[in-house]
Amino acid sequence: MKFQAMASAGVLFLVSTAAFAQDSKAPQGASNSKGEQASQGPYSTYNKIFYTRMKTILVSSAEKMPEENYNFKPTDSVRSYGQIVGHLADAQYNFCSIALGETNPGLKIEENKTTKADLVAALKGALAYCDKAYDGMTDASGAQTVKMFGMDMPKFGVLNINNAHDMEHYGNMVTYMRLKNIVPPTSEAPPAAPQKK
Repeated sequence: MKFQAMASAGVLFLVSTAAFAQDSKAPQGASNSKGEQASQGPYSTYNKIFYTRMKTILVSSAEKMPEENYNFKPTDSVRSYGQIVGHLADAQYNFCSIALGETNPGLKIEENKTTKADLVAALKGALAYCDKAYDGMTDASGAQTVKMFGMDMPKFGVLNINNAHDMEHYGNMVTYMRLKNIVPPTSEAPPAAPQKK
C-alpha cells in the first residue's frame, strides 16, 4: 500500500512534468549550431542531481560503519546494517532495470553478501548500473511509461521511487549509526574554509 501511494504521488508529479515538457521550446536532444547536445531538461537534470547526492551519501554511509557493526540490529525484527546495504544494492538493480527496459539481474545481494568489503563493492556496482538510467534519461524519455507494481508508470516515476526508497533506508542507516555513536554523513561538519593569508 505504501508503494502504491508513493507511486500515485510520483505519477501525479510526472503528469504535470510531461505537460510542462510538451510546452518546451526546444526539442529534447536537439543540437545547437556548434553541434553540441542540448541539456537533458530540467526534470531529468534535477532527478540526476538528487540521485547523485543520494549515491554519495549511501556509499559514504556504507564505508563509514565499521565492519564489526555490519551485523548490528536495534531489534531482532529488522534488517542488520549490512542487510540494509545489500537491500539498497538489490533495489538499484530492480528500479533501474525497469527504467532501462532491461531484465533485473536478480543478484540477491542482501542474501548472498555478508562482509563489509563485499557489500560496499556490491553497492558501488549497483549504483554504477543505475548511473546508466539517470545519465541517459531526458525529459522526453522520462515521460515514457513502463510497468511497475502492476501498473503503467513513467520512467521518471520509477527513478523517483528509487530516490525515495534510498532516502527511506538512509534514514534507517542514520539511526543505526547514531546508536553506535557515529555521525552520519549528512550531519558531519563541513570542511574548514582555507585560511586567508
